[in-house]
Amino acid sequence: MTRPIIFWTLALLSVTLNAQTSRKYSNEFLNIGVDAGALGMASAVVASSGDVHSGYWNPAGLLSLEDQQMGLMHASYFANIANYDYAAFAMPLDQDRAVGISLIRFGVDNILNTTQLIDSQGNINYDNITLFSAADYALTFSFAKRLQLSGIELGGNAKIIRRIIGDFASSWGFGFDLGMQYKIRDRWQFGLMLRDITTTFNTWQVNQEAFSTISGAVFGQNQEAPETTELTLPKAQLGASRLWEFRADMSLRAELDLNMRFTQTNDIIATQGFSMTPALGLEFGYLDIVYARMGAGNLQNGVDIFGETTTEFQPNLGLGFKYKGIKVDYALTDIGDQSTALYSNIFSLTLDWSYFR
Repeated sequence: MTRPIIFWTLALLSVTLNAQTSRKYSNEFLNIGVDAGALGMASAVVASSGDVHSGYWNPAGLLSLEDQQMGLMHASYFANIANYDYAAFAMPLDQDRAVGISLIRFGVDNILNTTQLIDSQGNINYDNITLFSAADYALTFSFAKRLQLSGIELGGNAKIIRRIIGDFASSWGFGFDLGMQYKIRDRWQFGLMLRDITTTFNTWQVNQEAFSTISGAVFGQNQEAPETTELTLPKAQLGASRLWEFRADMSLRAELDLNMRFTQTNDIIATQGFSMTPALGLEFGYLDIVYARMGAGNLQNGVDIFGETTTEFQPNLGLGFKYKGIKVDYALTDIGDQSTALYSNIFSLTLDWSYFR
């Protein structure tokens, strides 16, 4: 007998797994971003990032660390349905080398599993409803080294990815990133971040017994077992940043980034094999204590209900406060369409050990 099945089970199994081996959108939880300070600038920080969060944005920025740092962030998305948690630690080894480690979890918890709600006799038994979680994890190891002769700073990430959909399916994945930064008199900074440079490989294991409970539940869907391999295509982020200092107590930093995918998407600039969207971020600082930020990015082409072409973008605002070794940042960011009310309040904490020694 056909069994009822909730949306999340079908979506997470059929959409996440049943796809081409190489996909336009894969491991997308790794593209959300970390650090409320960076998110307040629309993630336009690939050139200027220079703290513990550089392990995510551009590992070359870890070379700006003077001591050990720790970073923490929690965010809720989609009306608190999904939770995003992040922790990182980084430290310099010497003047020319630095290392870091970070952990990300993006999960939807307490999803109702109704696959056993109706038995083979057609009887409804609510005691058969159980709960499960769909969670994505990423553990990243970062290393950065300064090239003395050229002044170029290089960094790399090795990523281990774990994705779990209750007892239905799970996967392991591995990938690498490469980052570079170049500074000119601490005023101009340039950065390049290449994500998944060798394509990130995920291999899935599907619980065949659990899959049999939903196979054929909806006509035309879940008729066959989903693909068990998944490749994440490379992405690139190129940025330039400029710092202005006014008097001795005020500063303004502006950065323009270009986010590129090597496939066709809804980005504002898109061809058959290449897509690109810009992001602009501004940060005003006062006494190196208080910061105000704003940014705009993720420009996407869309179509409204009348069939007219539209352009949507993601606006961002942020505030920051730093006192001695403690930095607290806040960001108000839209999910991606400024016409909706899906705004998220994001807080992050950065601790610098140099002030506590």
